[in-house]
Amino acid sequence: MSEVLEKGKRAKVASFTMMERTTEEKNAALCAIAAQLLQDEAHILQENERDLIEGKEKRIDPAVLDRIMLNHDRLVAIHDALLQVVELQDPIGEILEVIDKENGLHIEKRRVPLGVVGMIYEARPNVTVDAAALTLKTGNAVILRGSSSAKYSNQVLVESIHRALEKTMIPQDAVLLIEDTSRQTASELFTMKEYLDVLIPRGSKALIDTVVANSTVPVLETGAGNCHIYIDEVANPQMATQIVLNAKTQRTSVCNAAESLLIHRKYVEIHGEELIQALLDADVTLYGDEAICNMDSRIYSATDEDYATEYLAMSLSIKTVDSVDEAIQHIQKYGTKHSEAIVTELQDNAKRFQQLVDAAAVYHNASTRFTDGFEFGYGAEIGISTQKLHARGPMGLPALTSEKYYIDGAGQIRQ
Repeated sequence: MSEVLEKGKRAKVASFTMMERTTEEKNAALCAIAAQLLQDEAHILQENERDLIEGKEKRIDPAVLDRIMLNHDRLVAIHDALLQVVELQDPIGEILEVIDKENGLHIEKRRVPLGVVGMIYEARPNVTVDAAALTLKTGNAVILRGSSSAKYSNQVLVESIHRALEKTMIPQDAVLLIEDTSRQTASELFTMKEYLDVLIPRGSKALIDTVVANSTVPVLETGAGNCHIYIDEVANPQMATQIVLNAKTQRTSVCNAAESLLIHRKYVEIHGEELIQALLDADVTLYGDEAICNMDSRIYSATDEDYATEYLAMSLSIKTVDSVDEAIQHIQKYGTKHSEAIVTELQDNAKRFQQLVDAAAVYHNASTRFTDGFEFGYGAEIGISTQKLHARGPMGLPALTSEKYYIDGAGQIRQ
Protein backbone atom coordinates (compact mmCIF):
# COMPACT_ATOMS: atom_id res chain seq x y z
CA MET A 1 0.00 0.00 0.00
CA SER A 2 1.38 3.42 -0.92
CA GLU A 3 2.10 6.05 1.74
CA VAL A 4 -0.60 8.31 0.32
CA LEU A 5 -3.31 5.65 0.37
CA GLU A 6 -2.35 4.42 3.83
CA LYS A 7 -2.43 7.92 5.30
CA GLY A 8 -5.64 8.70 3.44
CA LYS A 9 -7.34 5.80 5.22
CA ARG A 10 -5.97 6.86 8.60
CA ALA A 11 -7.05 10.47 8.09
CA LYS A 12 -10.56 9.38 7.14
CA VAL A 13 -10.92 7.43 10.37
CA ALA A 14 -9.57 10.38 12.34
CA SER A 15 -12.06 12.72 10.66
CA PHE A 16 -14.96 10.77 12.18
CA THR A 17 -13.39 11.14 15.63
CA MET A 18 -12.90 14.87 15.03
CA MET A 19 -16.64 15.32 14.46
CA GLU A 20 -17.19 14.56 18.15
CA ARG A 21 -14.51 16.80 19.60
CA THR A 22 -15.70 19.81 21.58
CA THR A 23 -14.47 23.37 21.20
CA GLU A 24 -12.67 23.06 24.52
CA GLU A 25 -10.86 19.90 23.41
CA LYS A 26 -9.82 21.46 20.11
CA ASN A 27 -8.59 24.64 21.79
CA ALA A 28 -6.62 22.63 24.34
CA ALA A 29 -4.87 20.86 21.46
CA LEU A 30 -3.97 24.15 19.77
CA CYS A 31 -2.54 25.50 23.04
CA ALA A 32 -0.52 22.31 23.46
CA ILE A 33 0.87 22.62 19.91
CA ALA A 34 1.81 26.27 20.47
CA ALA A 35 3.72 25.42 23.64
CA GLN A 36 5.40 22.40 22.04
CA LEU A 37 6.71 24.44 19.12
CA LEU A 38 8.55 26.84 21.43
CA GLN A 39 9.81 23.94 23.52
CA ASP A 40 11.20 22.29 20.37
CA GLU A 41 12.58 25.55 18.91
CA ALA A 42 16.24 24.51 18.82
CA HIS A 43 15.51 21.28 16.97
CA ILE A 44 13.07 22.97 14.59
CA LEU A 45 15.57 25.67 13.63
CA GLN A 46 18.31 23.06 13.25
CA GLU A 47 16.22 21.07 10.75
CA ASN A 48 15.17 24.27 8.98
CA GLU A 49 18.85 25.13 8.54
CA ARG A 50 19.32 21.78 6.76
CA ASP A 51 16.68 22.83 4.23
CA LEU A 52 18.34 26.22 3.76
CA ILE A 53 21.79 24.69 3.25
CA GLU A 54 20.46 22.24 0.67
CA GLY A 55 18.52 25.07 -1.00
CA LYS A 56 21.63 27.19 -1.37
CA GLU A 57 23.54 24.22 -2.77
CA LYS A 58 20.77 23.74 -5.34
CA ARG A 59 20.80 27.49 -6.06
CA ILE A 60 17.16 27.94 -5.12
CA ASP A 61 15.95 31.49 -5.68
CA PRO A 62 16.58 33.76 -2.64
CA ALA A 63 12.87 34.68 -2.56
CA VAL A 64 12.00 31.00 -2.09
CA LEU A 65 14.69 30.59 0.57
CA ASP A 66 13.13 33.51 2.44
CA ARG A 67 9.77 31.71 2.44
CA ILE A 68 11.45 28.55 3.75
CA MET A 69 13.44 30.26 6.49
CA LEU A 70 12.36 30.00 10.11
CA ASN A 71 13.92 31.94 12.97
CA HIS A 72 12.95 32.79 16.53
CA ASP A 73 10.70 35.69 15.54
CA ARG A 74 8.89 33.69 12.86
CA LEU A 75 8.39 30.77 15.22
CA VAL A 76 6.98 33.12 17.86
CA ALA A 77 4.64 34.53 15.18
CA ILE A 78 3.44 30.99 14.39
CA HIS A 79 2.92 30.39 18.12
CA ASP A 80 0.95 33.63 18.46
CA ALA A 81 -1.20 32.79 15.42
CA LEU A 82 -2.13 29.47 17.03
CA LEU A 83 -3.26 31.25 20.19
CA GLN A 84 -5.26 33.72 18.11
CA VAL A 85 -7.09 30.80 16.48
CA VAL A 86 -7.91 29.56 20.00
CA GLU A 87 -9.62 32.88 20.71
CA LEU A 88 -11.72 32.76 17.55
CA GLN A 89 -15.29 31.55 17.68
CA ASP A 90 -15.69 27.91 16.70
CA PRO A 91 -17.92 27.92 13.60
CA ILE A 92 -18.90 24.25 13.89
CA GLY A 93 -22.51 23.87 14.90
CA GLU A 94 -23.38 27.48 14.05
CA ILE A 95 -27.01 27.73 12.95
CA LEU A 96 -27.11 29.59 9.64
CA GLU A 97 -30.82 29.39 8.91
CA VAL A 98 -34.03 28.21 10.58
CA ILE A 99 -37.17 27.21 8.67
CA ASP A 100 -40.42 26.21 10.39
CA LYS A 101 -42.86 24.65 7.95
CA GLU A 102 -46.64 24.72 8.24
CA ASN A 103 -46.64 20.92 8.49
CA GLY A 104 -44.56 21.14 11.69
CA LEU A 105 -41.14 20.29 10.23
CA HIS A 106 -38.34 22.23 11.93
CA ILE A 107 -35.33 22.72 9.60
CA GLU A 108 -31.94 24.09 10.66
CA LYS A 109 -28.94 24.69 8.41
CA ARG A 110 -25.73 24.29 10.43
CA ARG A 111 -22.00 24.52 9.80
CA VAL A 112 -20.21 21.18 9.81
CA PRO A 113 -16.62 20.05 9.09
CA LEU A 114 -15.54 19.30 5.51
CA GLY A 115 -13.98 15.99 6.59
CA VAL A 116 -10.45 15.37 5.27
CA VAL A 117 -8.58 18.33 3.79
CA GLY A 118 -5.62 17.73 1.49
CA MET A 119 -3.00 20.48 1.44
CA ILE A 120 -0.32 20.54 -1.26
CA TYR A 121 2.12 23.43 -0.98
CA GLU A 122 5.61 24.69 -1.77
CA ALA A 123 8.26 26.06 0.59
CA ARG A 124 6.55 27.87 3.53
CA PRO A 125 6.87 25.50 6.51
CA ASN A 126 4.60 27.89 8.42
CA VAL A 127 1.77 26.54 6.25
CA THR A 128 2.28 23.17 7.95
CA VAL A 129 1.23 24.66 11.28
CA ASP A 130 -1.35 27.09 9.90
CA ALA A 131 -3.15 24.30 8.05
CA ALA A 132 -3.08 22.03 11.09
CA ALA A 133 -4.46 24.80 13.33
CA LEU A 134 -7.36 25.75 11.09
CA THR A 135 -8.37 22.21 10.20
CA LEU A 136 -8.28 21.04 13.82
CA LYS A 137 -10.29 24.03 15.02
CA THR A 138 -12.96 23.26 12.40
CA GLY A 139 -13.12 19.57 13.29
CA ASN A 140 -11.34 18.32 10.17
CA ALA A 141 -8.41 16.02 9.55
CA VAL A 142 -5.62 17.17 7.23
CA ILE A 143 -3.12 15.47 4.95
CA LEU A 144 -0.13 17.69 4.27
CA ARG A 145 2.14 17.32 1.27
CA GLY A 146 4.90 19.93 1.23
CA SER A 147 7.75 20.36 -1.22
CA SER A 148 11.21 18.82 -1.10
CA SER A 149 12.68 22.28 -0.48
CA ALA A 150 11.22 22.30 3.07
CA LYS A 151 11.06 18.57 3.80
CA TYR A 152 13.14 18.61 7.01
CA SER A 153 11.25 21.60 8.39
CA ASN A 154 7.86 20.06 7.65
CA GLN A 155 8.83 16.74 9.20
CA VAL A 156 10.10 18.25 12.43
CA LEU A 157 7.03 20.51 12.74
CA VAL A 158 4.63 17.57 12.35
CA GLU A 159 6.69 15.61 14.90
CA SER A 160 6.16 18.49 17.35
CA ILE A 161 2.45 18.60 16.56
CA HIS A 162 2.17 14.86 17.20
CA ARG A 163 4.02 15.17 20.52
CA ALA A 164 1.54 17.84 21.55
CA LEU A 165 -1.54 15.89 20.41
CA GLU A 166 -0.41 12.87 22.42
CA LYS A 167 -1.44 14.78 25.54
CA THR A 168 -4.88 15.76 24.21
CA MET A 169 -8.19 14.29 23.05
CA ILE A 170 -7.27 14.92 19.40
CA PRO A 171 -5.97 11.88 17.46
CA GLN A 172 -2.48 12.23 16.00
CA ASP A 173 -3.83 10.96 12.68
CA ALA A 174 -5.83 14.18 12.38
CA VAL A 175 -2.57 15.75 11.12
CA LEU A 176 -0.57 13.62 8.70
CA LEU A 177 2.38 14.49 6.46
CA ILE A 178 3.24 12.78 3.19
CA GLU A 179 7.00 12.53 3.59
CA ASP A 180 7.61 11.32 0.03
CA THR A 181 7.79 14.55 -2.01
CA SER A 182 7.94 12.88 -5.43
CA ARG A 183 5.52 13.82 -8.22
CA GLN A 184 3.88 10.44 -7.85
CA THR A 185 2.56 11.26 -4.37
CA ALA A 186 1.14 14.52 -5.66
CA SER A 187 -0.61 12.68 -8.50
CA GLU A 188 -2.08 10.21 -6.02
CA LEU A 189 -3.51 13.03 -3.92
CA PHE A 190 -5.13 14.54 -7.01
CA THR A 191 -7.32 11.45 -7.48
CA MET A 192 -7.92 10.23 -3.92
CA LYS A 193 -11.64 11.08 -3.92
CA GLU A 194 -12.53 8.20 -1.63
CA TYR A 195 -10.60 9.72 1.26
CA LEU A 196 -10.16 13.44 0.47
CA ASP A 197 -13.09 15.85 0.61
CA VAL A 198 -11.20 18.86 -0.71
CA LEU A 199 -7.71 19.65 -2.00
CA ILE A 200 -6.06 23.04 -1.48
CA PRO A 201 -2.94 23.95 -3.49
CA ARG A 202 -0.76 26.78 -2.22
CA GLY A 203 2.35 27.90 -4.06
CA SER A 204 3.44 28.88 -7.54
CA LYS A 205 1.07 29.45 -10.44
CA ALA A 206 2.49 26.31 -12.07
CA LEU A 207 1.59 24.19 -9.03
CA ILE A 208 -1.90 25.63 -8.75
CA ASP A 209 -2.60 25.23 -12.46
CA THR A 210 -1.39 21.60 -12.33
CA VAL A 211 -3.68 20.76 -9.41
CA VAL A 212 -6.70 22.46 -10.98
CA ALA A 213 -6.12 20.72 -14.33
CA ASN A 214 -5.53 17.22 -12.96
CA SER A 215 -7.45 16.83 -9.72
CA THR A 216 -10.61 14.76 -9.51
CA VAL A 217 -10.93 15.90 -5.90
CA PRO A 218 -12.79 19.22 -5.47
CA VAL A 219 -10.21 22.04 -5.38
CA LEU A 220 -10.24 25.20 -3.28
CA GLU A 221 -8.08 27.30 -5.57
CA THR A 222 -5.55 29.75 -4.19
CA GLY A 223 -3.95 32.05 -6.72
CA ALA A 224 -0.76 33.80 -7.68
CA GLY A 225 -0.49 37.49 -6.81
CA ASN A 226 0.28 39.87 -9.65
CA CYS A 227 -0.92 42.74 -7.47
CA HIS A 228 -1.20 46.36 -8.67
CA ILE A 229 -1.02 49.77 -7.04
CA TYR A 230 -2.74 52.52 -9.05
CA ILE A 231 -1.85 56.12 -8.18
CA ASP A 232 -4.64 58.36 -9.39
CA GLU A 233 -4.26 61.92 -10.70
CA VAL A 234 -5.13 63.40 -7.28
CA ALA A 235 -3.28 61.43 -4.61
CA ASN A 236 -1.39 62.40 -1.48
CA PRO A 237 2.23 62.07 -2.67
CA GLN A 238 3.68 61.16 0.71
CA MET A 239 0.97 58.52 1.22
CA ALA A 240 1.41 57.16 -2.29
CA THR A 241 5.17 56.72 -1.90
CA GLN A 242 4.80 55.05 1.49
CA ILE A 243 2.16 52.63 0.20
CA VAL A 244 4.15 51.69 -2.91
CA LEU A 245 7.39 51.15 -0.96
CA ASN A 246 5.61 49.07 1.66
CA ALA A 247 3.69 46.97 -0.84
CA LYS A 248 6.82 46.31 -2.90
CA THR A 249 9.70 46.11 -0.41
CA GLN A 250 8.38 45.18 3.05
CA ARG A 251 8.52 41.51 2.08
CA THR A 252 8.98 40.69 -1.57
CA SER A 253 8.50 36.92 -1.54
CA VAL A 254 4.81 36.87 -0.62
CA CYS A 255 1.74 36.78 -2.84
CA ASN A 256 0.28 40.07 -1.56
CA ALA A 257 3.37 42.12 -2.48
CA ALA A 258 2.89 44.64 -5.31
CA GLU A 259 4.35 43.62 -8.66
CA SER A 260 2.98 46.38 -10.94
CA LEU A 261 2.55 50.12 -10.51
CA LEU A 262 0.07 52.13 -12.58
CA ILE A 263 0.37 55.93 -12.42
CA HIS A 264 -1.91 58.59 -13.85
CA ARG A 265 -0.03 60.69 -16.39
CA LYS A 266 -0.84 63.96 -14.57
CA TYR A 267 0.59 62.54 -11.32
CA VAL A 268 3.75 61.48 -13.18
CA GLU A 269 4.25 65.03 -14.48
CA ILE A 270 4.19 66.52 -10.97
CA HIS A 271 5.41 63.81 -8.58
CA GLY A 272 6.80 61.07 -10.81
CA GLU A 273 10.51 61.82 -10.43
CA GLU A 274 10.28 61.81 -6.62
CA LEU A 275 8.47 58.46 -6.58
CA ILE A 276 10.82 56.84 -9.09
CA GLN A 277 13.85 58.05 -7.15
CA ALA A 278 12.44 56.57 -3.92
CA LEU A 279 12.04 53.19 -5.61
CA LEU A 280 15.54 53.29 -7.10
CA ASP A 281 16.97 54.32 -3.73
CA ALA A 282 15.29 51.23 -2.27
CA ASP A 283 17.17 49.10 -4.83
CA VAL A 284 14.03 48.13 -6.75
CA THR A 285 14.67 47.14 -10.37
CA LEU A 286 12.18 49.02 -12.54
CA TYR A 287 10.63 48.10 -15.89
CA GLY A 288 8.64 50.93 -17.40
CA ASP A 289 6.91 52.24 -20.49
CA GLU A 290 8.44 55.02 -22.59
CA ALA A 291 7.32 57.85 -20.31
CA ILE A 292 8.81 56.12 -17.27
CA CYS A 293 12.04 55.07 -19.01
CA ASN A 294 12.64 58.69 -20.05
CA MET A 295 12.86 59.64 -16.37
CA ASP A 296 16.02 57.67 -15.55
CA SER A 297 18.58 55.68 -17.53
CA ARG A 298 18.52 52.89 -14.92
CA ILE A 299 14.95 51.89 -15.85
CA TYR A 300 14.50 49.00 -18.27
CA SER A 301 11.89 48.93 -21.02
CA ALA A 302 8.84 46.90 -19.95
CA THR A 303 7.32 44.14 -22.07
CA ASP A 304 3.94 42.41 -21.90
CA GLU A 305 5.72 39.63 -20.03
CA ASP A 306 6.87 42.10 -17.36
CA TYR A 307 3.31 43.34 -16.84
CA ALA A 308 2.16 39.72 -16.43
CA THR A 309 4.97 38.64 -14.10
CA GLU A 310 4.71 37.88 -10.39
CA TYR A 311 8.32 38.75 -9.59
CA LEU A 312 8.43 37.81 -5.89
CA ALA A 313 11.62 39.87 -5.88
CA MET A 314 12.79 43.50 -5.79
CA SER A 315 11.43 44.21 -9.26
CA LEU A 316 8.44 46.27 -10.36
CA SER A 317 6.76 47.02 -13.69
CA ILE A 318 5.39 50.54 -14.20
CA LYS A 319 2.90 51.95 -16.70
CA THR A 320 1.40 55.40 -17.14
CA VAL A 321 -2.35 55.64 -17.76
CA ASP A 322 -4.74 58.46 -18.62
CA SER A 323 -7.69 57.52 -16.42
CA VAL A 324 -8.97 55.24 -13.69
CA ASP A 325 -10.79 53.27 -16.40
CA GLU A 326 -7.54 52.61 -18.26
CA ALA A 327 -6.00 51.39 -14.99
CA ILE A 328 -8.95 49.05 -14.46
CA GLN A 329 -8.62 47.68 -18.01
CA HIS A 330 -4.92 46.99 -17.47
CA ILE A 331 -5.68 45.11 -14.25
CA GLN A 332 -8.42 43.12 -15.96
CA LYS A 333 -5.86 42.02 -18.57
CA TYR A 334 -2.87 41.26 -16.35
CA GLY A 335 -4.20 40.84 -12.81
CA THR A 336 -4.64 37.52 -11.03
CA LYS A 337 -7.73 38.53 -8.99
CA HIS A 338 -5.74 38.61 -5.76
CA SER A 339 -5.20 42.11 -4.29
CA GLU A 340 -5.37 45.51 -6.00
CA ALA A 341 -5.12 49.06 -4.64
CA ILE A 342 -5.93 52.62 -5.62
CA VAL A 343 -4.33 55.67 -4.01
CA THR A 344 -6.57 58.68 -4.56
CA GLU A 345 -8.29 61.60 -2.87
CA LEU A 346 -11.16 61.41 -5.37
CA GLN A 347 -13.89 59.39 -3.70
CA ASP A 348 -15.81 58.72 -6.92
CA ASN A 349 -12.69 57.20 -8.51
CA ALA A 350 -12.05 55.09 -5.43
CA LYS A 351 -15.62 53.82 -5.46
CA ARG A 352 -15.45 53.03 -9.20
CA PHE A 353 -12.14 51.21 -8.82
CA GLN A 354 -13.33 49.10 -5.89
CA GLN A 355 -16.59 48.25 -7.63
CA LEU A 356 -15.18 47.31 -11.05
CA VAL A 357 -11.84 45.67 -10.26
CA ASP A 358 -12.37 41.90 -10.11
CA ALA A 359 -10.19 40.77 -7.22
CA ALA A 360 -10.55 39.09 -3.84
CA ALA A 361 -9.35 42.24 -2.03
CA VAL A 362 -9.52 45.80 -3.36
CA TYR A 363 -7.92 48.58 -1.31
CA HIS A 364 -8.32 52.34 -1.19
CA ASN A 365 -5.35 54.23 0.27
CA ALA A 366 -3.72 51.18 1.86
CA SER A 367 -1.02 48.64 1.05
CA THR A 368 -1.89 45.28 -0.51
CA ARG A 369 0.29 43.65 2.17
CA PHE A 370 -2.74 43.43 4.46
CA THR A 371 -4.38 40.59 2.50
CA ASP A 372 -3.62 38.01 5.13
CA GLY A 373 -5.63 35.88 7.51
CA PHE A 374 -3.81 37.22 10.57
CA GLU A 375 -4.31 40.85 9.53
CA PHE A 376 -8.01 40.23 8.81
CA GLY A 377 -8.47 38.77 12.28
CA TYR A 378 -8.77 35.13 11.18
CA GLY A 379 -5.62 33.98 12.98
CA ALA A 380 -3.73 31.68 10.64
CA GLU A 381 -4.97 31.24 7.09
CA ILE A 382 -5.24 28.18 4.88
CA GLY A 383 -4.54 30.32 1.80
CA ILE A 384 -5.94 33.22 -0.20
CA SER A 385 -8.66 32.14 -2.59
CA THR A 386 -8.91 33.92 -5.94
CA GLN A 387 -11.91 31.90 -7.11
CA LYS A 388 -15.54 32.80 -6.52
CA LEU A 389 -17.22 29.60 -5.35
CA HIS A 390 -17.37 28.57 -1.69
CA ALA A 391 -14.67 30.94 -0.43
CA ARG A 392 -12.79 34.05 -1.63
CA GLY A 393 -9.91 36.06 -0.17
CA PRO A 394 -8.03 35.02 3.00
CA MET A 395 -9.52 31.69 4.02
CA GLY A 396 -10.04 31.35 7.73
CA LEU A 397 -12.23 29.01 9.72
CA PRO A 398 -15.56 29.36 7.83
CA ALA A 399 -13.84 28.41 4.55
CA LEU A 400 -13.06 24.99 6.01
CA THR A 401 -16.67 24.16 6.78
CA SER A 402 -19.63 22.87 4.84
CA GLU A 403 -23.35 22.93 5.61
CA LYS A 404 -25.83 20.32 6.69
CA TYR A 405 -29.59 20.46 7.14
CA TYR A 406 -31.00 19.07 10.40
CA ILE A 407 -34.72 18.30 10.09
CA ASP A 408 -36.90 17.41 13.09
CA GLY A 409 -40.41 16.10 12.65
CA ALA A 410 -43.20 14.31 14.45
CA GLY A 411 -44.11 11.62 11.95
CA GLN A 412 -44.76 13.83 8.92
CA ILE A 413 -45.04 12.14 5.54
CA ARG A 414 -45.23 13.78 2.14
CA GLN A 415 -48.59 13.52 0.38
